[in-house]
Amino acid sequence: MSNTESVSSAAARAKSAAPALSDISARVKNELLKAIAERIEHSGASIEKANASDMARAADKPQAFLDRLRFDGQRIRSAADGLRKLAELPDPVGRVIDDRTLYNGLRLKKTAVPFGAIAVVYEARPNVTVDAAGLCLKSSNAAVLRGSNDAIATNRALVGVIGDVLSEFGIDRASVTLVECGHDGVVELLTLDGVIDLAIPRGSAELIRFVRRSATVPVIETGAGNCTAYIDKSADIALAEKVVLNAKTQRLGVCNALEGLIIDRAALDKALPVLEALKKAGVTLHGDDEIRKIFPAAVAASEDDYYKEYLSLDISVKTVDGVKGAVEYVNKYGSHHSETIIATDRAAVDYFGKYADSAVVYANASTRFTDGFEFGLGAEIGISTQKLHARGPMGIYEMVTYKYLVEGDGQIRR
Repeated sequence: MSNTESVSSAAARAKSAAPALSDISARVKNELLKAIAERIEHSGASIEKANASDMARAADKPQAFLDRLRFDGQRIRSAADGLRKLAELPDPVGRVIDDRTLYNGLRLKKTAVPFGAIAVVYEARPNVTVDAAGLCLKSSNAAVLRGSNDAIATNRALVGVIGDVLSEFGIDRASVTLVECGHDGVVELLTLDGVIDLAIPRGSAELIRFVRRSATVPVIETGAGNCTAYIDKSADIALAEKVVLNAKTQRLGVCNALEGLIIDRAALDKALPVLEALKKAGVTLHGDDEIRKIFPAAVAASEDDYYKEYLSLDISVKTVDGVKGAVEYVNKYGSHHSETIIATDRAAVDYFGKYADSAVVYANASTRFTDGFEFGLGAEIGISTQKLHARGPMGIYEMVTYKYLVEGDGQIRR
């Protein structure tokens, strides 16, 4: 998209490019993805230079924001590796989901097909530019990318590299289009019925609410990550300490980081080493009265704290009555993203897994694994916290819809 081109014009070009993507063979798509991965790595110096300019402009932003914005050597390599992983996966397009003959002799085939033009609206996460482009190309969809202006230099560099490779393969560069626009332009993009077939937001709860409320095109909601760990009375506390610390501190500015800790009332004294370890790691604990009584270093938690996605060295801590109380807590305060139970009691683990109403529920493991790459999906377009069409990490199989192909030999309905 040029500086003078309108959002609607750029989106229309992407829409026009979409049908031809369905004609590209799986082999060529895989070669394309590997070529883009190689070119991104080869262009690493120029991409890092562009990212450095974005980082400099955002120098006064919070550390968690800067962490998401940073796109340096290791993250460039990881993005390229994600594309290579995508190339190894089976093609999602044309997959026969159901094939049967009806009572009247009609043969019915339910077949996976692309959506068409997918708009991805996201914040300062340059890796999303690569992931979204790769996922859309693998699933034969055109990508219309609206990234944050904070990452504009990095996104321009990445889309430029991708566009060059597309051209070399004889594929319309508009298949991956970057739109640069403000608030009004995003609303325009989200209301281009008949042009944009699907919109996917990826970012903060505020961004997701904005997209959901503004869009007239279909939306798959990727939710904020208010993820919780529950320490049961049966927990192995050494294991709990390891898991909770990793989930909270391994990386702060991501949706699968831990934001809440709930403790079985019967395990309060037992869980003290976990609270001490969090404090030692620099985490501020926002606790209820019972937590503050046994751990005075905690600050008082408000009701709002239990709903909060901190994305910082903060965590809410609350006491609950056993696994049933834990499930009630996560279903009330959580964002239906990822939860984990630390327990050796099989009945508690099974109850939590069955009744915790979240996209991903762990037992005795960190929530940080909720990720398309970690789940073997190559990459992800986001973590869906809704229940229609897609839930959890969304990979290539969530980037297609389906149609019914029905063949007959003259059947008529009587």
